[in-house]
Amino acid sequence: MAKVLAVAETREGQLRGVSHEVVSTARRLADGLEAEVEVLLLGGPGVREAAAKLGAAGADRVLVAEDPALAVYHPDAAVGAVSGRAGDDCELVLFAATAQGKDLSARCAARLGRPLATEVTEVEMADGAAVVLRPQYAGKAYARIRMAARPALVSLRPNVFPAGETAGRGEVEDLTLDTAPGRTRVTAFEQGERERLDVTEANIVVSGGRGMQGPENWKLLEELVDALGPQATLGASRAVVDAGWRPHGEQVGQTGKVVSPSLYFAIGISGAIQHIAGMRTAGVIVAVNRDAEAPIFGVANYGIVGDAFDVLPRLIEEVRSVRGA
Repeated sequence: MAKVLAVAETREGQLRGVSHEVVSTARRLADGLEAEVEVLLLGGPGVREAAAKLGAAGADRVLVAEDPALAVYHPDAAVGAVSGRAGDDCELVLFAATAQGKDLSARCAARLGRPLATEVTEVEMADGAAVVLRPQYAGKAYARIRMAARPALVSLRPNVFPAGETAGRGEVEDLTLDTAPGRTRVTAFEQGERERLDVTEANIVVSGGRGMQGPENWKLLEELVDALGPQATLGASRAVVDAGWRPHGEQVGQTGKVVSPSLYFAIGISGAIQHIAGMRTAGVIVAVNRDAEAPIFGVANYGIVGDAFDVLPRLIEEVRSVRGA
């Protein structure tokens, strides 16, 4: 029977939210092909507990490789798992377009000798081939690409594809992989202290630019994030990060992180094309800037021409009022 293969991701032993988007998209495509959804789940001890969640998201079969050596990303083992399951019966292999997913999908494409479409925002099957839509030229244009080869490899931009509720059979099988040290070995992940969601995972992002005038004024953006709730987080423009006001992990843009939240606030950000390339696929964009001619207003759904220090306190008050009600 034909199948669609989805690659799930874990972080610190927990299933990443983007995995639900990947599996749900695989379910939708598989239903149109009368195929089944197979999911690869690799991780350290305890990762098997996440298999039931993937079944609820649409997986018919979850292949679980649980090994201490897989507690951190193991490129060689992961490539071996994907290439071993992407046989003649596989129509499509789906990854998340995360840092890990981008690395793994490129390795798998090279190993399998198959085309790879990255950061796609739409994917359908038409006449037996995958047809994808992906941004080009820093988001200035979109390319619709027909991928005739089988299996086609596709990485999905996070927060673009809905996580559905169509369950699969949810069968769980154990998978044994060669976890011996290979040519590439990840020993650990290091990151600074982080109390909020990563910008790529948040449903609401509040980003600040040079219009905030200094790091001491970020407390206003933090108040807005707190008012918006736990699904909100902070972002920043490149100029702010280069100035040392905010950590690089918050940078949104072509040289930072690409985000697609449901709601994006651009506060004091002029809207350089590099920044717009990182957030233009957001569901709703709200811009606040004193310059009525700022490029950010060209992509914003709602624009407020005014001083951020006048607008933000009133915006925070209104958000608290609505959420409190």
